[in-house]
Amino acid sequence: MNVKVGDIIKLENNQFVAADLLLLSSSEPHGLCYIETAELDGETNLKVRHALSVTSELGADISRLAKFDGIVVCEAPNNKLDKFTGVLSWKCSKHSLNNEKIILRGCVLRNTSWCFGMVIFAGPDTKLMQNSGKTKFKRTSIDRLMNTLVLWIFGFLICLAIILAIGNSVWENQVGNQFRTFVFRNEGENSVFSGFLTFWSYIIILNTVVPISLYVSVEVIRLGHSYFINWDRKMYYSGKATPAQARTTTLNEELGQIEYVFSDKTGTLTENIMTFKKCSINGRIYGEVHDVLGQKTEMTKKKEAMGFSVNPQADRTFQFFDHHLMESIKMGDPKVHEFLRLLALCHTVMSEENSAGEMIYQVQSPDEGALVTAAKNLGFIFKSRTPETITIEELGTLVTYQLLAFLDFNNFRKRMSVIVRNPEGQIKLYSKGADTILFERLHTSNEDLRTLTSDHLSEFAGEGLRTLAIAYRDLDDKYFKEWHKMLEDANAAIDERDERIAGLYEEIERDLMLLGATAVEDKLQEGVIETVTSLSLANIKIWVLTGDKQETAINIGYACNLLTDDMNDVFIIAGNTAMEVREELRKAKENLFGQNRSFSNGHVDFEKKQPLELDSVVEETVTGDYALIINGHSLAHALESDVKNDLLELACMCKTVVCCRVTPLQKAQVVELVKKHRNAITLAIGDGANDVSMIKSAHIGVGISGQEGLQAVLASDYAFAQFRYLQRLLLVHGRWSYFRMCKFLCYFFYKNFAFTLVHFWFGFFCGFSAQTVYDQWFITLFNIVYTSLPVLAMGIFDQDVNDQNSMDCPQLYRPGQLNLLFNKHKFFICVAHGIYTSLALFFIPYGAFYNVAGEDGQHIADYQSFAVTMATSLVIVVSVQIALDTSYWTIINHVFIWGSIATYFSILFTMYSNGLFGIFPRQLPFVGNARHSLTQKCIWLVILLTTVASAMPVVAFRFLKVDLFPTLSDQIRQWQKAQKKARPLRSRKPQTRRSSSRRSGYAFAHQEGYGELITSGKNMRAKNPPPTSGLEKTLYNSTSWIENLCKKTTDTVSSLSLDKTVKL
Repeated sequence: MNVKVGDIIKLENNQFVAADLLLLSSSEPHGLCYIETAELDGETNLKVRHALSVTSELGADISRLAKFDGIVVCEAPNNKLDKFTGVLSWKCSKHSLNNEKIILRGCVLRNTSWCFGMVIFAGPDTKLMQNSGKTKFKRTSIDRLMNTLVLWIFGFLICLAIILAIGNSVWENQVGNQFRTFVFRNEGENSVFSGFLTFWSYIIILNTVVPISLYVSVEVIRLGHSYFINWDRKMYYSGKATPAQARTTTLNEELGQIEYVFSDKTGTLTENIMTFKKCSINGRIYGEVHDVLGQKTEMTKKKEAMGFSVNPQADRTFQFFDHHLMESIKMGDPKVHEFLRLLALCHTVMSEENSAGEMIYQVQSPDEGALVTAAKNLGFIFKSRTPETITIEELGTLVTYQLLAFLDFNNFRKRMSVIVRNPEGQIKLYSKGADTILFERLHTSNEDLRTLTSDHLSEFAGEGLRTLAIAYRDLDDKYFKEWHKMLEDANAAIDERDERIAGLYEEIERDLMLLGATAVEDKLQEGVIETVTSLSLANIKIWVLTGDKQETAINIGYACNLLTDDMNDVFIIAGNTAMEVREELRKAKENLFGQNRSFSNGHVDFEKKQPLELDSVVEETVTGDYALIINGHSLAHALESDVKNDLLELACMCKTVVCCRVTPLQKAQVVELVKKHRNAITLAIGDGANDVSMIKSAHIGVGISGQEGLQAVLASDYAFAQFRYLQRLLLVHGRWSYFRMCKFLCYFFYKNFAFTLVHFWFGFFCGFSAQTVYDQWFITLFNIVYTSLPVLAMGIFDQDVNDQNSMDCPQLYRPGQLNLLFNKHKFFICVAHGIYTSLALFFIPYGAFYNVAGEDGQHIADYQSFAVTMATSLVIVVSVQIALDTSYWTIINHVFIWGSIATYFSILFTMYSNGLFGIFPRQLPFVGNARHSLTQKCIWLVILLTTVASAMPVVAFRFLKVDLFPTLSDQIRQWQKAQKKARPLRSRKPQTRRSSSRRSGYAFAHQEGYGELITSGKNMRAKNPPPTSGLEKTLYNSTSWIENLCKKTTDTVSSLSLDKTVKL
């Protein structure tokens, strides 16, 4: 469907939004709709959008919607996801538009049956696409180096041709004039013109030194490597039947050189699933499993989960392993009941029943969903709510609470509270929030419980769980009425309204009684901890770029061991202005280097360096582990030209960097900053549309086919289903690809120089006449037939160590990061090796044939015998050399290497036979020479001597190098050879960290504004709550409140039998 600006489109529940829309109407009351913005900012909590009251009246009336003729004047297309300004002109009136009226492309409609919207921006003008960046052509560093080397080789070819042309001119001038009578040359031809012709002749003869076929061979090898990735069963995710996919064939070897990994959080490191794991109630931990000796054990699938068969409304997917909690509930522990009652009351969840009668919760944040679901399974079931009441079922008894006030959550309060009146008439304040905030507001009598709960929270945080502290307060009726009157006055105030409300919230949220704490697991994907640890050992720095909140990102950082309590310091940059950000960065650097260290002198003089270029010595002077955490608004200032120098210096000296609340465009800017100024190979990995821009910006883009669609996969270079496969992609496939490509290039350049430079040496003995030293057919077939397959086999199949050792020893990855296996230095070594081999190939046969007679007494130093001897020596020498270079032998290597030698002799004897000469007499002048030369022992001795002289220095050097200065790869290879049986695989279990230091595990993915929305009733459908059964207690102190409630719960009251009615 081609969506255009001005179109009115209908969206249904769980559909992706295809364009930026102005919300006109929806199935919800007051034109509300709920959206999930994980594709834009990585947050999984729901957000509310509401239509203008004048358009919400349109409802689902197609005829009225078709007649809608409003005109929208708005801002130009931009990449700001959190801002929108515009005006709707309709029915002779104007209505202002803001971000709350707009649904952006990439969102998903949730908990809303349908909605209608008018397209404001479509295609590349949408805010999502404005953040996506441009697609760039990606080339590897080896590609760029190869292009440079080919230009150098071409210049070298010209130099060789000039030398030989000059030699020809000199020879013609001094010697050649004596032969003009025999070669029918005119007297007028001079030596300079002869040299000019010779120059072009040698350009043609020596052109084989320029590796034109190299590019074809490289692409064939890369294609093979890509198929290995696609075929790897260990990267196949059976859960979704998704194999790994190499979507490009040109970047494989760069997978072995990664220095920085930029990762999204939501859906990449985590599974977007919140699970209630543990809790601390009145100083006792519930959720741990102990053995018969009382020792704590790990929870496994073999452990028996607590049964909830007695609760017909329990969620069957909920698992809890500690049976002591259910025992405490059955025994009527008042603290446990109050704890669970708080979870069922203090939230913004909306409930409804589906057609099957099952209770469905519409949650604004996954944290709340996990807590309310846990309370539901443990017998305290949230049933329904109105603007004035909350109804829950407590162990089979229906109880309705009057909602007196809702103290909403925001990022500064870091807590939310509800004030309710229970059926007994008691007023209670229930609060949940960050432990660091609530602990400051506890009553002094809670000191011992606070200390014990604090230890439990520290333990939960050490396990990577997201924690909330739980507390309550009993309120006096008179005090509450006075406070509520002041709250009403504050709400009606014009000046300092927010400050007055915040002050009243602070006043009533004090002297709290601590109940305990909750621990929710933001479930990491399987193998994330092991992957992060392994990549860190490989000296790969991992930066997390997420649109999620700071607390959530920090919590996940600790959960997957990116952040640890053992770190020397964690720097948090949260400035709101450029000056504040610059000052915070300066202080962080002072702390990192020490207060007494000066930045204006010594080798830590950043100002005197070229902009943004870091000295490796500076990084080496930093001892200890540090982490940097920066918010999106601070990052916007830090990325400015005069501040990003400080940001990059600090970030690159930290072990871990976490960027929170960043936009998709900021993700790309961070990647570009490191990519440009650190000259490092970068990889970006993500699973949503908000990750597309950084995936395109990085050298390597990896998409995870997760729960947020396929936008990231479609923009990526490589794709798979789980983050843990990144370890195998880099440490196995990436390292092997780099290793194979480097060995291939070294051998290819060596082979070409050894083959071609023989012509150069021969030029000095043939009067620089541009005569070839080999048969023309040999020159044609050498690169195509005789040496093409062995080098391809090595480039595709070779490996120094097996895949398991590559995974077990991440330090093997280091040479690729340092670019040690192929660089300009290695290239010159290969050239020197090729030159030496060409000297041996030419001068050993030349010296052996000089004034030598054959076994039959005849002179054998003829041109054709010399050419055949050198050609045979060359084929054997390069075959022996590739055999020495091959580390991993397969049947294919054996067939290709020894088969190439057999093919050479087969073609040699066939082409130089009498029969073929009779058919093509002009094309095969070397008739009979192979049979004549290769039947003499002295020829084979010359070939043997040439081979030994060419290969022996290489064998000696490598033997001494491995014996005296073995690399880690050499040591592991020797260990592999010494093992008769494969080492059994070690099962890796994530280590449960126990931290002695105090750290808050608070992380709450909640959005401000839901409290006001609930108390206003705008988000509640105009229908009665579903019929319920059980004893309903209704003690009301207000006649108007009773009447109001009766209107809303007519069906509920009428369904109660007379014997279950409680007298008022």
